[in-house]
Amino acid sequence: MTASTGSTQVWSASARGLARLATGCLLASLAWLVVGNARADSTLNPALLPEIQSATFEVVAAKPKDTLTYEKPLPMDLLPYQERTDKYYSIGTAFAIGPDRYVTAGHVLMVGYQSLWGPPELRDASGKVYAIDKIEKFALRRDFVVFSLKDPPRIKPLAVDTRPALNQVVYSVGNALGTGVVIRNGLYTSNTPEDQDGKWKWIRFSAAASPGNSGGPLLDQNGKVIGVVLMKSPNENLNYALPMSEVLDAPKDLARFDKRMAYQFDVFNSTITGTFKGQFKLPLSVSDFFAAYAKAFHPYLDSQLKTLLDQQAANLFPNGNGAHQLLYSGPSMGDFPQLVTRNSDGVWAASGRSTLKITLPANGYIAGGVVGGNILFHLRKPDNIPEATFHNDPQGVMDLLLKTGFLKRAIGPEKILVTSLGNPGETGTWTDRWGRHWQTWRWPVPYADGYVSLFALPTPDGYAILMRIEPATSKHDTAINMQALTDFVSLPYDGTLKQWKAFLAEPKLLPDAFKDIQISFDYGKDFRYDSARLAFSFTPTLQKINADSMLTLGFTFFPDASGKVTWGVGQVWLAEDNHDHHWLSLLRNQAPPADLDDSYQSFWKKIVDRQHPYDALAYNESDMTKINAVVPAPRDDKPSVLYTAYVYQPGTQPQAEMKQKLDLLLKGVQVKEQ
Repeated sequence: MTASTGSTQVWSASARGLARLATGCLLASLAWLVVGNARADSTLNPALLPEIQSATFEVVAAKPKDTLTYEKPLPMDLLPYQERTDKYYSIGTAFAIGPDRYVTAGHVLMVGYQSLWGPPELRDASGKVYAIDKIEKFALRRDFVVFSLKDPPRIKPLAVDTRPALNQVVYSVGNALGTGVVIRNGLYTSNTPEDQDGKWKWIRFSAAASPGNSGGPLLDQNGKVIGVVLMKSPNENLNYALPMSEVLDAPKDLARFDKRMAYQFDVFNSTITGTFKGQFKLPLSVSDFFAAYAKAFHPYLDSQLKTLLDQQAANLFPNGNGAHQLLYSGPSMGDFPQLVTRNSDGVWAASGRSTLKITLPANGYIAGGVVGGNILFHLRKPDNIPEATFHNDPQGVMDLLLKTGFLKRAIGPEKILVTSLGNPGETGTWTDRWGRHWQTWRWPVPYADGYVSLFALPTPDGYAILMRIEPATSKHDTAINMQALTDFVSLPYDGTLKQWKAFLAEPKLLPDAFKDIQISFDYGKDFRYDSARLAFSFTPTLQKINADSMLTLGFTFFPDASGKVTWGVGQVWLAEDNHDHHWLSLLRNQAPPADLDDSYQSFWKKIVDRQHPYDALAYNESDMTKINAVVPAPRDDKPSVLYTAYVYQPGTQPQAEMKQKLDLLLKGVQVKEQ
């Protein structure tokens, strides 16, 4: 999902998403005042500078305690002295417009929303920090906030001009790039209507402004405030300020939000645009303000996601003809989890592949890949980790995942690997629409003011994992989107019989589908599988059965007898060991609907007519001898489901021996569905 606030770029020192986690945090500094490169005839009167200096502040947030573990001590000496010794992050600019009355950009204040850093505060040129007392006015769309301080300084506020003239020289004052408050000159070039419905006009100006300038004053040549510096045009070198009349004329003691936002979901390209609209009473403390905002904003996000999914319901997987290719293609037997996504042609397909693989000790490994804004992992548990503890140790799981190097902290030119996040700050469970029970873990990453959120699905050999890295401000939206995304995860269940034995002994880990599946085995004696659709058994006469034998249940999505799509076993595959040299399989095949192309129709006809290779005749392929057949159906009158049986052996094997093994497999098979 993405909740967007428009096409313009807002200037907040709080960066967003994975890039923020990868590049580290912004510079922090004490404030000082510098006059930019103005012409001699347009320079501010030097007598005004002390007043401007005393009335302009940095907005800062206290650096949090670092709870992470790194591959080596952080080389903080690589940072500039001021940055490494400052106890605060610099996130914007604010200024005084009256006795204990201060203004900054709304998005600067909102850096503190759900933040892992300290609450926004003001810092003056001498380094003294002032806590915010009450939020008195707030407008999300106009992007400003008016507030008071708990222990305000005795200063002269800036004078205000609510009717400034065009084409005059103006000065942007602010904490540019987090390196201190500077003054830079330019021209007040024009007014332009705001995009949503033109309710007011932005001041456009050419004075330079940079990240960190947000919330600072735009001054006229007499040192009076004419606007609040907010954002930059994405297409040209002009900047935007909110006229001070909009701040002063806004209703007192009220927080208002009336902002159009785009919303999308990762498995398809369609978006919706809604308006987050409402208000609540002020004044409130900062913490109470954020709580009131969350109470309004979180239900809005919930409603947007629901509206988008409801809007797509007719063609949202597994509904609509666009889902048929996937529903009638059988399972993917690769052990890497995938997301079911909709292509531009409306066809749903399983997306995602492993792009990295990290080997762990004792036969463990991690495979990783990315689909949209989501990181997917398959974690194969090392054999030396006890099964009894593995699925109950989120810190241990994350410590293994961190070995892939997905999280590094930038310190100067170096990127230092994070080796442990400790125990998660939040844990829980989530059950998706298919009855799969996910473990949910969220870790704070304090230096980046973000979270690593992880949904982990236990499997016999380890975990299938869906992960996101998001800023703290997106915490709620990340949670509801990951919950919704679990319905679109596709994966088989794979492991050795030893791993299966431990997995089946933990009922709380099993998807609901296993209520209708019974798996039992005795090493060296027999293997038995029984479900509502299929049952079969075999002995070592057909294939060896030991602790290292591999069993894969190819779960997939398909319509059941009533036409309702379910998530169930589409293929059962067993190998003597992980070398895959001797294996057998039973595959579910379903009559395709008429809208699917000839490749589906001809494949089904080949099975119905027992055409080669489903004629019980052995053949050689890829240095293997293979023999396949169709399992007799319970009824012969046009069955809609047929199972095919497979026996593969290494090298060249005689027909009689292969047929004997095939007959042994077929003898133990019972198809239960019609």
